[in-house]
Amino acid sequence: MGGIEPQSRWQTSAFLAAGSSSFSDFLAVAAPELLPGSGSAGHHGQIPGVVTVTGGGSGSTGGQELPHGTTIVAAVCDGGVVMAGDRRATAGNMISQRDIEKVFRSDEFSCVGIAGVAGIGIEVVRLFQVELEHYEKLEGRSLSLEGKANRLAGLVRSNLGAAMQGLVAVPLLAGFDEEVSRGRIFSYDVAGGRYEEQRFASIGSGSVFARGALKKLYRDGMAAQQVVQACMQALYDAADDDSATGGPDLTRKIYPVIATVTEGGFERLSDEDSGRYAQAVVNERMREPDGPQAPMEQVK
Repeated sequence: MGGIEPQSRWQTSAFLAAGSSSFSDFLAVAAPELLPGSGSAGHHGQIPGVVTVTGGGSGSTGGQELPHGTTIVAAVCDGGVVMAGDRRATAGNMISQRDIEKVFRSDEFSCVGIAGVAGIGIEVVRLFQVELEHYEKLEGRSLSLEGKANRLAGLVRSNLGAAMQGLVAVPLLAGFDEEVSRGRIFSYDVAGGRYEEQRFASIGSGSVFARGALKKLYRDGMAAQQVVQACMQALYDAADDDSATGGPDLTRKIYPVIATVTEGGFERLSDEDSGRYAQAVVNERMREPDGPQAPMEQVK
């Protein structure tokens, strides 16, 4: 029958054999072509929603013409962590999408943001979400935040071959660690290297400018609301200097995606709440275009 795969496809030994609690390990045996970087994640070997790029040759774009997500920031707050991402995606020198979402709930106590080739990044996030849910169903408990960071590193590493051809996508993981009752942040390189960040972190093309802003605005022990304000200011500064980062679009009502993760779990701010923070930043920049100044002690 058209559109229905033979039932025998799902009656392989991989589905019946006892295995680990890792969904990606199971997928590597049962359907390795579905893993990120395999080159056949969608129909006819294409990544859903993007154009296929072939490596090598003078006509290769190396992924530069594919939609790219840009700046993500995260910062620890009192009792948890805040993550925010702009909404612009670029393809070369063009804006390919104005309202892309790059910050996602990975489970109840963690979130992940992506920068780089959007198709690859979103694919990694979806697999990571299934990975965590699969573990919880098999083990009867959620994976520790340290374990989540390690699992995500493995998924990033699985895309290394594609990354070497220009299809680079890297995540930023943040969450509330129930074992130590505080927020933690992890960044990654294209080879799956995992690094715990202290206080705050940023990734993407505007990360240098966003991090510079956070260095001036961030203070230890800030409440979640204050950290949200600082992250919104950082994204504004990134958009001010990086053409690939989108600032608040007040006319279209497109605002950064902002999420908090605390002891109470993951919470994404509504568009209305995000819009209020964005409007406050824009109003302030109308008076002070360069933004708030870091306090300085008088030299005696």
